[in-house]
Formats: sequence, structure tokens, C-alpha cells
Amino acid sequence: MRKRVFSGAEWESKVGYCRAVAIGPLVWIGGTAPVKPGGGTHAPGDAYAQAVRCFEIIEAALGELGGSLADVVRTRMYVTDISRWPEIGRAHAEKLGQNPPAATMVEVRRLIDEDMLVEIEVDAYCSTIVTDLS
Repeated sequence: MRKRVFSGAEWESKVGYCRAVAIGPLVWIGGTAPVKPGGGTHAPGDAYAQAVRCFEIIEAALGELGGSLADVVRTRMYVTDISRWPEIGRAHAEKLGQNPPAATMVEVRRLIDEDMLVEIEVDAYCSTIVTDLS
């Protein structure tokens, strides 16, 4: 049985996706952009604040499934300017450094909104999540 989490982002219904999917203890959280509550880009121009906001949204999705950031085993960070890696890396270390996951950071040409500097996706193993695998 699959568990799905929706964040309410405007693109979920337009594109046909959810924030997270869990099957048993495995969780996949799709690309998470720095969206403000109610819409719009959080902290335009501030890569660190945007990365923190991405992790806040990810943390909420994991929490809804019964997990936490400590369960993250892999991150993928898509950034529009790789020279800003120290800001984004700082947020990553603050949020995940106690339980470091495998990580990738790559530069992309742009994201769905021109004010967005970073988008993050994660995979997690949450042993506390119980779903029927049949």
C-alpha cells in the first residue's frame, strides 16, 4: 500500500504529482522548491534561505508520514548558480549534518520560477513507517 503526501503546491494538480510517496519504509520526496505558504517564491535572491525553506517543506512531508530528516539517505540539489554552493551547502549541513546522506548538487539552467535558486529532492528510509506491502 502506498501512502502519499500532498503539500498543496499549485503545480501538484496541474502536473499530476504529490510531494512524497512511501512504500513500506522507503520514501521518495520529489523536487521541492522554496515556495512560501500561500504561494510565490520564498526569499528571492537568498540561496541559503531558499534551501532552508525547501528542507522545511521536506521535513513536514516526512513528519506527515511518521519520519524525520534523520531518515534521509540521499539528497539531490538542483541549483541555478553553482557558485552559490556554500550557501546551499550550509543549509544542507545544518539540516542533515548530524546524519549525513549521500548527496548530489548540480547546476541547472533554470527552475519553474525565475526567482527560485534551488530545488531539492530526497530519498529516505523510515523504519517507523508501517504500510502493507501487499
